[in-house]
Amino acid sequence: MNINAITVKQLNFYVKSLLEGDIPLQSIALTGEISNFKNHYASGHFYFTLKDSAASVRCVMFKSAARFVDFEPEDGCQVVLIGRVSLYEKDGQYQFYAERMFRGGTGEAAAELEKLKEKLKGKGFFDLSRKRTLPKFPRKIAVVTSKTGAAVKDILSILSRRWPVAEVILCPASVQGASAVKEMTDALDRIYALGTADIIIIGRGGGSAEDLTEFNSEELAEKIFVSPVPVISAVGHETDFSISDLVADLRAPTPSAAAELAVPDIKEIANKFYKYGNTLKSLLTGKYNYSAARFDKLLASAFLKRPEESIISTRAEYADRLSDRAADAFSDIVDKCGSRFMQDAARLDALSPLKVLSRGYSLAFKDGLTVKSSDCIEVGDEISLKFSNGGAKCRVTEKE
Repeated sequence: MNINAITVKQLNFYVKSLLEGDIPLQSIALTGEISNFKNHYASGHFYFTLKDSAASVRCVMFKSAARFVDFEPEDGCQVVLIGRVSLYEKDGQYQFYAERMFRGGTGEAAAELEKLKEKLKGKGFFDLSRKRTLPKFPRKIAVVTSKTGAAVKDILSILSRRWPVAEVILCPASVQGASAVKEMTDALDRIYALGTADIIIIGRGGGSAEDLTEFNSEELAEKIFVSPVPVISAVGHETDFSISDLVADLRAPTPSAAAELAVPDIKEIANKFYKYGNTLKSLLTGKYNYSAARFDKLLASAFLKRPEESIISTRAEYADRLSDRAADAFSDIVDKCGSRFMQDAARLDALSPLKVLSRGYSLAFKDGLTVKSSDCIEVGDEISLKFSNGGAKCRVTEKE
């Protein structure tokens, strides 16, 4: 008989895939009592069993999640776990993998709070990229808190001390109780409509973790999210972060700290200006002293004491140099002209008729004009002959 058998590993893998493929089992809240608790200090993981009066289930909480548990789990503790169901393939045992752990009694509320945080996180309410920086020198600061609590007194006192030039817009609202969420959202609406605030502080004084309920409201978170100006959340609880803290641009542990963060210290600003003034005064004094020293040096110079001598000596020397340059230039011109004159004279001398006569030739003139051909004279005409050393008068007796 042929049987298509599978291995135990394949079976466990298949069952694991079925459990992890069941969406409701991947995010559930589970309540019960801890037993067989073991903190594996080497790895930081928690191993324990969660049980009630009728059943039990093995649980694991890895170090990455266990480090956020704010109490010491032990056998007998009533807790609420948030996590998923899967199977440990090696021994075929299904287990609950815890990602959050809360004390019993507040566990259900904590579980709901975690679900809301995950929801808002998915919408981008907590993204660091949308956090805005506070203005350095705010002119108007809106405050949303109880008008009778210590928080408003602390905020006003610190703002008036640190930055008295700012105007405070107080929008009182209940911070605890059934109407608190609506009053705070209405106060924010009034501030948004006014449109003059540079910063908004919203919060309350100290209290227990249960007192933060109103600041974990989804409606308040949505209203803070759409604020046109930076919001400081100051819930006044050092250890717990409310949803308002996570949505706001900046979280302050107390209202007093919020006021400190919202404005600069006018005394520090005044000290900076004082230092800048001293630095500027020192620079100007140094510049003045340097310029005064240069001026005194100029006044003591020979030029300013005897300006006519300096000017005359300088101009005289300059004139002498010009005179020498002019004489040299004139001499060059004379030499060049004399050379050209001698050359021209030599050429003229070579072309002179006297040169021709000195070689035994003579010139004939009739009526003062040179006789250039026999056509210019007739028999019987008187002509003059010019020799190199004299002349003669002649009459033409025959013409050839």
